[in-house]
Amino acid sequence: MSLELTEGQTFGPRTIKVTRTTLVRYAGASGDFNPIHYSDCAAREAGMDGVIAHGMWTMGATLGAVIDWVGGPERVISQRARFTRPVQVPDTKEGAAIEVAAMVRKVSDEAATLAVDVKCNGQSVLGRVEVGVRRGE
Repeated sequence: MSLELTEGQTFGPRTIKVTRTTLVRYAGASGDFNPIHYSDCAAREAGMDGVIAHGMWTMGATLGAVIDWVGGPERVISQRARFTRPVQVPDTKEGAAIEVAAMVRKVSDEAATLAVDVKCNGQSVLGRVEVGVRRGE
């Protein structure tokens, strides 16, 4: 089944919550137990205002939203992003949230390129995010 996309088409925004529990679970799955992702003390010693989300969690959550929009992981053929700002995760029930939105930048017969915007509290946390998706079968 062909994926119908047009230049300028938009997706989102989608809000994705992240709590300290999310970070502990991600650490267990990824093996990244850097204490800046769970200890305010360690994060402050490293020069941060408090605990931050794993950058790869942020990228993965972003890509997960795109995968939902385009109909499955088999459609993704490329992905790139720059880490521009950490996602601060307060020790509250609510935690923090990222907001993901995308726009189709370019379309060919075989593929499309999506420009993705990822923000937390109105500030960009990933930059130059592009995802290439397969349009055909």
